[in-house]
Order: sequence, then C-alpha cells, then structure tokens
Amino acid sequence: MGDTDFAPSRGSLPRFLEHLSGAGKAIGVLTSGGDAQGMNAAVRAVVRMGIYVGAKVYFICEGYQGMVDGGSNIVEAHWESVSSILQVGGTIIGSARCKVFHSREGRLKAAFNLVQLGITNLCVIGGDGSLTGANIFREEWNGLLEELAQNGEIDKDAVQKYSYLNVVGMVGSIDNDFCGTDMTIGTDSALHRIIEVVDAIMTTAQSHQRTFVLEVMGRHCGYLALVSALACGADWVFLPESPPEEGWEESMCIKLSENRARKKRLNIIIVAEGAIDTQNKPISSEKIKELVVKQLGYDTRVTILGHVQRGGTPSAFDRILASRMGVEAVIALLEATPETPACVVSLNGNQSVRLPLMECVQMTQDVQKAMDERRFKDAVKLRGRSFEGNLKIYKRLAIKLPDDQIPKSNCNVAVINVGAPAAGMNAAVRSAVRVGIADGHKMFAVYDGFDGFAKGQIKEIGWTDVGGWTGQGGSILGTKRILPGKYMEKIAEQMRIHNISALLVIGGFETCDRIKQSASGTKRRVFIIETMGGYCGYLANMGGLAAGADAAYIFEEPFDIRDLQSNVEHLTEKMKTTIQRGLVLRNESCSENYTTDFIYQLYSEEGKGVFDCRKNVLGHMQQGGAPSPFDRNFGTKISARAMEWITAKLKEAQSKGKKFVTDDSICVLGISKRNILFQPVAELRKETDFEHRIPKEQWWLKLRPLMKILAKYRASYDVSNSGQLEHLRHHGTHGEPAAI
Repeated sequence: MGDTDFAPSRGSLPRFLEHLSGAGKAIGVLTSGGDAQGMNAAVRAVVRMGIYVGAKVYFICEGYQGMVDGGSNIVEAHWESVSSILQVGGTIIGSARCKVFHSREGRLKAAFNLVQLGITNLCVIGGDGSLTGANIFREEWNGLLEELAQNGEIDKDAVQKYSYLNVVGMVGSIDNDFCGTDMTIGTDSALHRIIEVVDAIMTTAQSHQRTFVLEVMGRHCGYLALVSALACGADWVFLPESPPEEGWEESMCIKLSENRARKKRLNIIIVAEGAIDTQNKPISSEKIKELVVKQLGYDTRVTILGHVQRGGTPSAFDRILASRMGVEAVIALLEATPETPACVVSLNGNQSVRLPLMECVQMTQDVQKAMDERRFKDAVKLRGRSFEGNLKIYKRLAIKLPDDQIPKSNCNVAVINVGAPAAGMNAAVRSAVRVGIADGHKMFAVYDGFDGFAKGQIKEIGWTDVGGWTGQGGSILGTKRILPGKYMEKIAEQMRIHNISALLVIGGFETCDRIKQSASGTKRRVFIIETMGGYCGYLANMGGLAAGADAAYIFEEPFDIRDLQSNVEHLTEKMKTTIQRGLVLRNESCSENYTTDFIYQLYSEEGKGVFDCRKNVLGHMQQGGAPSPFDRNFGTKISARAMEWITAKLKEAQSKGKKFVTDDSICVLGISKRNILFQPVAELRKETDFEHRIPKEQWWLKLRPLMKILAKYRASYDVSNSGQLEHLRHHGTHGEPAAI
C-alpha cells in the first residue's frame, strides 16, 4: 500500500472529517529556533494527518533559512518519510536561526518558493520568536504576492489563487516560557534529564557531605528550576520571576547549616540560568558556590546541565502531546478562512485548545517587561495560576516555620497508602505531612495499608522524617491490596485510640521504546507486548500512541476474531513495503479468551514468510523505578491541595461543632478535563463500573482514533471537540496537565 493510494478521496473520508478534505491543499511544516525533544513526533503527526485528509505535505528543512533558500530544502513528505522518528530527539528536518527572514527581501524569497509549490498552509513548530515571524509573514502575504507579480516572478492568476496564508503554531521549547499552554513540547523531557542528574547526585550523598549547586536552562523563565526543585525537594531555588528577598545570603546559609545539624548529608540548590536579585543583577551558580564555601566552609560543587537538557529520547508525555498537537494543527489549517488569525495549538488540562497566536506572544512579552521593571509579583501572576501555585507549595514544603509561629489545630490527621504501589506515592505522603504540620495538625503515618491500620501500625510522623522521599519509588509506608471491609470495627477503634479527625488515602481502586530499538537491526519483526492496568486500557492505549504502535487491544473497545484478522492483514501489507517493525499492545484484561499467547500465535502463523514475532509481558516493571518528574510534582501538588481541603473541613467542623460525617466530607480528588475537582464518593458511585474498577466514561478513549490514523488505518476521528479559537484571558497558563 503506497502513500498515494492511501490518501482517501473526498467521498471516502470518515464521517467526522467530511467537511475537512485536504484535496488540492498543500501544507508546509518547519521547525525553527532551538530544538526540543518531541518535535519529530509533531512533524510525524502533521505529515500523516495531512496525507490522511488528502493534502500534500512538504518538509521545509532548516527552518526559515530553508524557506528562503528554497530548492532542495522544500521537499514533499510521504508516509514512510516519518517512520521510526517518534523516539528520536531533536528534529529530523533541521532548524536554523535566520536573519534574512527578518527582512522583507527574505520574506519575498520565501513567499516565491512557497507559491511555486502551492503551499498556503504553514505549520510552524518553534518558540515565540519563530511564531511571531510566521504571523508577520501571514499578514504581509498578499502584499508579497502582488510585489512578486509586479516583478514578473509570478503571474496575476497566482496572486488570486493563493491569496491568503494560513498559519498554525505549536510551541517547541524546553523552557516552557510561552504563555497560553500548560506545557510546551520538550519541557517534560528536559525535566526528565534534570531529575536523572539530581537522582545520580543524590547517590553520592551516602559517601560525602556535600552541597550541590545545579544550574538549569530556561532563559528568563524559571519553570524548569521551580518544578525540578519541587520534584527533588531542593533546599533552595533561584528564579528570575521571584528573586530572593534582601538578606537572602544569610537566610540560605542558616537553612543549609540547620540541615547539616539534622545530619542531612546533602544540600541541593537549583539555579535558573536567568536568576536575578531584586535589583535585576544576575545571581550566578559560581557566586552561590563562593558564598557557601566562604560562609560555611562546605564542600560545594557546581553542575551546569546546559544542552544535556535538550538531548536524549523524548518522554512519553512529549510524544503524546506533540502527536495530539500535530493532528489538531492540521484540522485548524483545514478549518481556517482568510479572516482566521494565526493561532497556536495549546494544552489546557487534558484538552487541546486553540488560542490567538499574538495574544499569547503579547502576554509572554509582558512577563519579561514586568521583570525588567522589577514588578516581580506581576511577573509570577502573568506566568499563570499554576506557576504561582507551584511557588507557594515549594515555599511551604521547603521551609518549616518555628513551632511557636504555627497555630495548633488540635487535630490529628493520618495518611495511608492503599492498593498497588505507584510512582509518586512517596512524594504525595511527604507533601501531605509537611502541609499538615504547617497547618498546625499532628500528622500520623499508617503502615501497610488497611491491614496495618487494623493492627495499630500507626506512628506520629514529623517534618524531617519525610526528607528525601520525593525521588523514591514504591511506597515507603507500605501498601496492600486488602480492602477495609472486614477490618472496619478494628480500624474505627484505632481511630478512636489515636483521636484521628481526618484520613488522607493515597492509592488506587484498591516500556516499548527499548523493545523497538532492539528490533532496529532485524528485518520485519512484530512485538506483542502485554501491559498492566486491570480492566483499564489507558496504559495500552496511550503507550501505543507514544510508541507508534500498530494496534492496542483494550477492554473498553470489544474486539473479535475478525478485528484480529484485519489487523494482521493490515500489518502484513505494511511489512511488505518499507516498514521493518511492528508493535502490538494488549491490556492484561482486555479479553478472557484472546490472550497474549493467542494473539502472539495468531500473528506468528499469519505472518509466516513476511515477519516473525516476539512477545513480552511487562508485568511489575511498570510499577518499579524512580518516579517521573510529572508523578513527583502531581503527587506533591494534589496531596497539598488535599491537605488544604482537609484543613478547611476541620475548621468548618470546629466552628459549627459538627461531629458527624456527610457525603461531601468523603471526596476523591483528581483532574476532570481542565480542572482539579473534589468529587464526593457518593456521586462517583453513579459514574463507576465497580465490577471492572473503571469509570463508565473514559476521557482518553476519544484519542484512540489518533493511534489508528497515525498507524495508517482508516478511522473516524471526531473533530466536534476540536478547539474553536478561544481567548487567553480564560486560561491560567502553565497549569498542571493531566497525564495525557
């Protein structure tokens, strides 16, 4: 099956895409500015979605420089052109800074080169400078074409035929410095690199008493520094948006010496590369080192991470984010009219949204202006609610107020882990304990789940007891899958004995790259992978989207032998062309009879002579290892929010003299669409399939067609939820996205 005969005709488009035919349209895709992990996933999605709707798609290599130079820099992309690039860092089509494009003369050359190929739709993946340049180009487009016609370089008909240019942007930047989107492509991967370094440094703490100063990238944005400080429990952080108060030198040294007095072997200080003091003077990592050595005499080392943060394989988060944005960008281009302003595809919660590009650019520039004018509180607010919230939580968790400054609540609050261990549980416990102590509660840890609760395995837990917990996998408190039913009386007795007023339960209802890489030296091999998740197909589905799988079998979407046969035939056809590897995922409980062994044997038999098969059951390795930056931060933030809610409920009960339990005093906290919500358990009963321990409606199922489309299936993608243009004032930027 070649690329040309794959592109569906107008009559054969899936039902939801009928009004979005790309027939006769040409899309150019370029990456510009600094590279970022995940850019290739975005390029792949634009190319494949463009071909899927019947458009021609062109690579514009080397960014705007390639657009100006033309010739071999602008080439048509085919389906196979973007095979096996999901897991590759950087950008396969190149990126370059281009001064010539800043001039009208340069943009005139670029317009000429695009018109020659009929390209009037532009997808730009880059930072705010790259997107601003694209908007200028769009606004000048008609005038540029008229000038080319006057010069005799194009004919008058071309001016009429190609009269307007549509522009859609995606922000590719590890700095997360663009207002309007929760996350930019590459940010999560950069956080992974930073946390890997911090975790490696922490292992040396067993041998030496040291202070480490880590300088991270971000230009004038402190997002990477702030979030990595939250994720590793750093002792001090320096941000351009929130400079330390006057006298910070003495305060920091006191904090470090107190740590040493408590036998803490390691101090970590994180510095954003654009860190400044309140007078806008730079604070360098070397200056901090000199201060610590001079004032305290501690063995102090500086690590400047630099371009390491840009390198390596993109995280699953960045691949899924970029793939979703790429598909949304193509839909936005097809829906655009001459009156549609240039837009940027953004993430808000777990929803793709479109925002006016120049509104976002303006707010991004406003942040820098506020910092230049030393209006630092305004700068933090302009970064968005979540940035502001991150900063507030970091301060609460990093610095303990003296006991005599904390008003006592006279309430005892317990924390317990239940269900299977999950990465980020320990970060959540640390956050709950410290926020609870800061709110004046006495905090208790319950060990070994409900079983331990019934046996009285309960101990008071203090501020320093949870130091260093953020980066540890599993559950330090211990957890079991035992339900509380038969222990209710004993648990109630323990709650009375320890006078527990509130209980925070952290737990549940009770990877593919390496594999693909191992196949890179082989010919035509298909891997059948079994993922965990019980009856919930989230891991299989999203893992499939992140790894470019050919199929993912899940419980929520029933399948039969005809579907399996169709998938095998589809994969066999692909394998007969240039595709060398296949990947099939199966959720562990998707079918009682179509087991992993059955699917492996079916593919093996039907693929004889074309490909061979291997199978792998991932099992509990999915629960092991250090938690990701997302899990650490999400656990920290959501647990802090839960403790604030508990504190508010306890205060309300004390003021009203309440002693009884109501429906709204037993809640589950989580993300729903764009918001973090407390939902009473009583309400959730109606929305839950208790037999299979999953929600009756799964938001991520609407992303399922994306995997199929990008794997060359004819699938219906519902664009009814696709973003109409919204306005930035409705969004808190730099939010905490759902685990997309």
